[in-house]
Amino acid sequence: MRQQNSALPVHWTIPEPAAVFEVSAPDGASIFVRRHGNSDGPRLVLCHGNGFAVDAYFPFWSRFADRFDIFVYDLRCHGWNPVGSQRIHNLATFAEDGERVVREIDLRFGGKPRIGVFHSLSTVVALRQMAAGGGGYSALILYDPPVCPPGGLPGDMVEVGRKLRTIANKRRDKFETPEAYAEQMSRSAVFERVPPEALDLLARTTLRPSSTGTGYELCCPREYEAQVNHFFFMWAMTVDFGTASCPVKAIGADPTVPNSYMPTVKFDEIMLLDYDFVPETSHLLQIEEPEICADRALQFLDEQGLA
Repeated sequence: MRQQNSALPVHWTIPEPAAVFEVSAPDGASIFVRRHGNSDGPRLVLCHGNGFAVDAYFPFWSRFADRFDIFVYDLRCHGWNPVGSQRIHNLATFAEDGERVVREIDLRFGGKPRIGVFHSLSTVVALRQMAAGGGGYSALILYDPPVCPPGGLPGDMVEVGRKLRTIANKRRDKFETPEAYAEQMSRSAVFERVPPEALDLLARTTLRPSSTGTGYELCCPREYEAQVNHFFFMWAMTVDFGTASCPVKAIGADPTVPNSYMPTVKFDEIMLLDYDFVPETSHLLQIEEPEICADRALQFLDEQGLA
């Protein structure tokens, strides 16, 4: 189990999970799932965006802990998980991993209705999982599903993917301390709406001690993140909300803010979704405004009779 460095200034402390277990993929990849919250409550399964870790969203998902049975996991080669093969580091594999995760949860803790709560990359992973007949979700809550840029066209997304691939490949990937990483992020326009304590948590959860024994490195190598960025939007553009087998709530970033998306390239599909957005937030809305984002989800779940 990864331990937090006690010498770091801790603004958010993630409690020890009630349970931790490993899900193994046929290629040998390991995915560590953690259980938090109220074991008697409705079941939530949460995952994160490309290059991040689900523990960075703790200020968001901790707001469900009193009422919900929470299971969090990182995509392969992210967060708690070891780095595996780059060759099969792709959306199709993520979806297969996600199906193994929910099956293992049910095997270990018994089957009961589950609600999927996902951000960015993991929103499309969950939709692909569901399109293949898996997941078994009673509802999906999708934060800023990156299917279309505001006012954009499907062709724009291919260029967005190329741009994000280039940016990821140029990322600095090694740091002397997590504080150095947080300081770098604080100077980036992408993170300008993220509060300092959230930057601190993001740095601590998306870095691991370096394999060289000196300093820290990204949990998800930059070339892995870049590979997903390059092909991701080709997958995203195949999303068809009309095939959803459960209620779907899409909670977007402010569509007038850079680095935000719309949930569909077919604007008549908006009518198929319960779509809402959080004003003055970017693509990192759950990290920027965790309380508001959690409240929007709870309202939807109350309306669906799932809370």
